[in-house]
Amino acid sequence: MPDREERFRVMLDMVEATVGPEPRVLDLACGTGSITDRLLRRFPNATSTGVDLDPALLTIARGHFAGDERVTLGTADLKDPAWPAVLPHASYDAVLTATALHWLHSGPLTTLYGQVATLVRDGGVFMNADHMKDAATPRINAAERAQRHAAMDRARAAGALDWADWWALAAEDPVLAGPTAERFRIYGEHADGDTPSAEWHARTLREAGFGEARTVWASPSDALVLALK
Repeated sequence: MPDREERFRVMLDMVEATVGPEPRVLDLACGTGSITDRLLRRFPNATSTGVDLDPALLTIARGHFAGDERVTLGTADLKDPAWPAVLPHASYDAVLTATALHWLHSGPLTTLYGQVATLVRDGGVFMNADHMKDAATPRINAAERAQRHAAMDRARAAGALDWADWWALAAEDPVLAGPTAERFRIYGEHADGDTPSAEWHARTLREAGFGEARTVWASPSDALVLALK
């Protein structure tokens, strides 16, 4: 993902623009804590609650943020209607997520957006950066996919680890072996979710209760949608 850091930069720019440099953040489907790590390096007075279901990625996050009182991490299944019960706060200035919610189908994602709308304070912000495909442009989509996969093949040939290789190494790690086995028990090889368009995300967020929502950054394959409460 060659544009990954640019995407995070824009996300944090918009956090500062909408809720300021000391936000209380919910890092949704936080994984290893990529958003939280960048958030705290840029905004040292911010705090973050990270939730995820993946025990292997949470193990990495807990090791990385050990001793940092600004960070709280918890296990949450976003398909479980009761998942907000694990949160230490009833509301947040910003809820952020990246490359995660495409694991959900549009029905559960619509439900999740309704829950997120109740967690974002008035004037607060939600941002989702993810794969967002426009079904109305099939030739553009095919060209982008071919280009992206060719670049991935070149990176793999140069020694970069792909998805399967990374998890194979995790399964051999003495700390991560157990959580990785549990992770595959939960998820299998990969979830089969949806990648609706950025326009769908913006419309669904407005219907969920956000006052405004639109794309604030895009690459040929991904978009960052911002919704303001």
